[in-house]
Amino acid sequence: MKFPNVHTLKNIAEIIGSKYVGDDNFPVHGMNEIHVVEPGDIVFVDHPKYYDKALQSAATIVLINKEVDCPEGKALLISDDPFRDFNFLTRHFKPFQPSNVSIAPSAKIGEGTIIQPNTFVGNNVTIGKNCRIYSNVCIYDNAVIGDNVIIHAGTVLGADAFYYKKRPEGFDQLLSGGRVVVKDNVGIGALCTIDNGVTGDTTIGEGTKIDNQVHIGHDTIIGKKCLIAAQTGIAGCVVIKDEVTIWGQAGIASGITIESKAVLLAQSGLGKSIESGKVYFGSPAEESREKMKELFNVKRIPEILEKLKG
Repeated sequence: MKFPNVHTLKNIAEIIGSKYVGDDNFPVHGMNEIHVVEPGDIVFVDHPKYYDKALQSAATIVLINKEVDCPEGKALLISDDPFRDFNFLTRHFKPFQPSNVSIAPSAKIGEGTIIQPNTFVGNNVTIGKNCRIYSNVCIYDNAVIGDNVIIHAGTVLGADAFYYKKRPEGFDQLLSGGRVVVKDNVGIGALCTIDNGVTGDTTIGEGTKIDNQVHIGHDTIIGKKCLIAAQTGIAGCVVIKDEVTIWGQAGIASGITIESKAVLLAQSGLGKSIESGKVYFGSPAEESREKMKELFNVKRIPEILEKLKG
């Protein structure tokens, strides 16, 4: 998430009321999660296990809960609660904007696009040409939708990320300041849910087709010409490359990569990255031929035991 203007380190420290290490005028361009940070970004870290990863990341400003040696060319913001202050910055630079109309005046809608009744289009949404948006679709603020996109009834684009910090009094949500971006020629079925990125974009690539009742978590990136069948659940921060096929009721864990042209068969549970061009099945998912052999051999256990007895 980039700020509307470049800010100074001193200015950001004043906003959150923190100490800082670095030049007063050190430039701050935005804030991001660690997997998408760039120079000029703030990243937060609140556990010693991840200090080195944050300090050595591409981010040049680290919001941290301990005063440590500052790497050359970087700056620190010292906070007793980095999670809280990261949320404070999200709220400061991207506050919630209410809307009391079905289509916000700031929304931009391309020529030939049809929006059916009872659909909500939020602030600063961009929808391209010749799209068809069916009834009861909800498109949250700042979403970007390309040309020739079809979205069926009841789908929600841009709900908050499922991202929480456990505290003694309950769960504290990390606020979502990112967007949903849908490229050209995408088809999205009924009752799908695609969450905003926390600080970046959840992206659906050109020509991808998504069946009914599919969930896609925050910051996931789906490539071009993928097929995703009904009731699939995809967690946050997943990378799905071009021309992947995922069949119904598959479940995919966060932070993994599915290489191009891989196939994940129905009801599979995927917890690790998988290779290009191969077919996977099962829970945990493995190459389908090996998994089928395993299941066949499991069925033979009673027979093998009987032979052993004899």
